[in-house]
Order: sequence, then structure tokens, then C-alpha cells
Amino acid sequence: MISWIASGVAFAEPGLGPREDRVQWISLARELVAVDSASSAEHRAPLGVGEHVLQSWVDGEIGVALTERRLLAVTTNTGGVHEVRLRGGERVVSGPDLGDRVALVVTSERALGFDGGSGNWLEASLGPRERVVATAVANHVAALATERRALALSPLRGGFFEAPLSLQEAPVSLSASGDLATLRTRTRLLVFRAGAARWSERSLGIGN
Repeated sequence: MISWIASGVAFAEPGLGPREDRVQWISLARELVAVDSASSAEHRAPLGVGEHVLQSWVDGEIGVALTERRLLAVTTNTGGVHEVRLRGGERVVSGPDLGDRVALVVTSERALGFDGGSGNWLEASLGPRERVVATAVANHVAALATERRALALSPLRGGFFEAPLSLQEAPVSLSASGDLATLRTRTRLLVFRAGAARWSERSLGIGN
């Protein structure tokens, strides 16, 4: 299930190259402060009793921080600090991996994506035996693959977009660049373009 958590050959869109870091995290005793280096605006997130910042990351227009209880994100496009709480027993398995306007986190229960365009956290629940086998993040796209499906996040359109995988195919490689994500399986080549917010595909013949 995919839901919002409120608070051929394709070519990349022009003007979607990497941007300089514009966010700085400042960890204080009882709060986490994010500073927009361009506007000097400050966004504050009070920390709970016994809550500590374990690590923080910055890339381009967004920053993400991890505590024992939640993930916090900030973007220069929206005000405030946006959070998603970890469930009881839920743990971060990989990430956060950041691009200029996206972030991707895989937990033991969900795939979590931060859309830097809208300032929303998105989630895709993982099945009981569903395992993430590959992830890839670039400036304006984030993607992951399991044995059952491919998921991509577009900050240009908002949301996770899914491409089912059959039992006969298996992910071979996943890569991302600019606003494109490419998944190669045993039988198909799937390409996700963030601007169009859809997967395209073509079959691979023998020897490809």
C-alpha cells in the first residue's frame, strides 16, 4: 500500500543539475535547528525527553536528521520541519540517501520518501516477505526495487509510482541520474522519468 504521510531512451529535463547545499543542521541540547543558508530562515524542532539526534545529512535543498524515534526533514521550498515517526520495533535498514530534492529511507516495514517539492513524507508499506534489493537516488528522483515491484519517487509530480515485476523476472541493476531512474531485469528495461511520473519499458531479447 502506498500512502501520503501528511505533517525507449529518455532524456533528463533541462536545469536539473546538482545544486549547492543550502541547509545546515544545528543540534542543541533540547532542539534541532535547520538554517536556510540562502535566506537565513531558521526552522526548529523540539526534541523529546531522552531523544537524541543520531545523525544528520544535507544535499542541495533538503536536509534529513534521524533520532531514536523519528525522521526529520527540512527543505528550502517549504517552511518548518517535517517529521515521520518510527513505529514500535521499526528500524532503519538503509539510508537516508539524498538527492537535491528527494530523500529515500528503507526501514524494516516501509519505504519512506521525502518529497522536497511539497515537503511531504511518503510511504510504501513492504509485504511480510518483501525485501528491498536495490536503491538509487539522484538529484530529482529516488527509486527502489524489490522482488515484486519497482517504486520511484518524483518531487516534480509528487508521490511514489509503481511498476509491478513478475515472478519470472528479477532485478539485475538499478541506477539513477538527474531525473531518470533505470531498472534492468532479466527480461525488461524499465525507465522512470520524474517529469512524466511514469515507468516506460521495453523487452530485452536474448543476448541483451
